Amino acid sequence: MKPLVREYTNDEQLKDMVEKLKNEGLDNEEIYILSHDDDRTERISKGVNANTIGASEQDAKSVLTNIFSKKGDELRTKMQEIGFSKEEAGQYEEDLDEGKVLLIITNPAKAQAVLT
Repeated sequence: MKPLVREYTNDEQLKDMVEKLKNEGLDNEEIYILSHDDDRTERISKGVNANTIGASEQDAKSVLTNIFSKKGDELRTKMQEIGFSKEEAGQYEEDLDEGKVLLIITNPAKAQAVLT
């Protein structure tokens, strides 16, 4: 099943949503935070105890490729590794370029009640 994505420009609203998702029973492993700024991604994800897309979600080839990639290429590869098509990853990467932060939920069925 394809992950569900919500875009945020306000970190506090994002954190509030993550808390609501956790209250509905979603696990940390089902919630990912992604932004163009690694520091921002880490800060938000640690603040709400959510995941970032790291080596454990990627295969070895992707990890090695990302070491030598530009940031946009790296982000698109990470998104493809967790279930997005190349086109979708490209569209979301453009949103990241605009300063948005993505909340990615890998168990959309469990999150539907909170997100509607």
